[in-house]
Amino acid sequence: MSQSANRWRIIRILLAICLVGVVLLPFLLLLGLSLSRQWIYPHLLPQQVGLMNWTQLLGYQQNLLWSLGLSLALSLSVAFIATWAGFFTGRMLAYHPRGRQLLKLAYLPYVISPVIYAACLKVYFIWFGLDARFWGVLLAQLMIAYPFSVILFSEYWSHRTQALEQLVATLGGSPRQTVWKVLVPISRNILLVSFFQTFLISWFEYGLTQLIGLGKVPTLTVMVFGYLKEANIYFAALASCLLVMPPLLLLWINKKYVLSGRGSH
Repeated sequence: MSQSANRWRIIRILLAICLVGVVLLPFLLLLGLSLSRQWIYPHLLPQQVGLMNWTQLLGYQQNLLWSLGLSLALSLSVAFIATWAGFFTGRMLAYHPRGRQLLKLAYLPYVISPVIYAACLKVYFIWFGLDARFWGVLLAQLMIAYPFSVILFSEYWSHRTQALEQLVATLGGSPRQTVWKVLVPISRNILLVSFFQTFLISWFEYGLTQLIGLGKVPTLTVMVFGYLKEANIYFAALASCLLVMPPLLLLWINKKYVLSGRGSH
């Protein structure tokens, strides 16, 4: 019995090590490539290792820092607008007699791939002069982030939230007080989840951004693919490291304040 318990303990430890290795290996590889300058077959390790690539962020690769700022501005704007728009749209659909039928429209952008969707919409962006512009890419990304937020919030509104609204109205609360002092505080967790999810949709979006932005809105994902096309794997790894940092930070915030329940009211 004791030997069997020890055997299972060793198996669990080995599985845990394998799992950690599988999860961490891509990140370690990216970090290793970003710190390398030459890594030629058949050498197992790079011939040059250091901060040469990272120091270039303040040199001739300053455009990567510009892309990081641009991506943050774009994704935060998309997440903010999509979350609040989805919050109120979901509420409207939940209480509308034909809300279930209208909700089906939110699934339309996901019927086809984002690239084909962007190709279908591109003519309208050219017509209104929004192609190759920041605001055009913002609008295009909202067309996939906003429906996602609406779908997420559509299942949130219920008889309980409706009863709370009626209770506040009975006690003399105005519609504005109902929203900002009751509904928003009790919905803090799902608002954060929607913000994180729509941020990630925008952050990693490539096909639609490339087609509408025409390469003139250089987000980090566009830069990564640009380096890969140039076969510059070291700067592609550097751009990828910058790309994964904000999602990892969001993952930590999500675990600390949402999953732990600290964000709940």
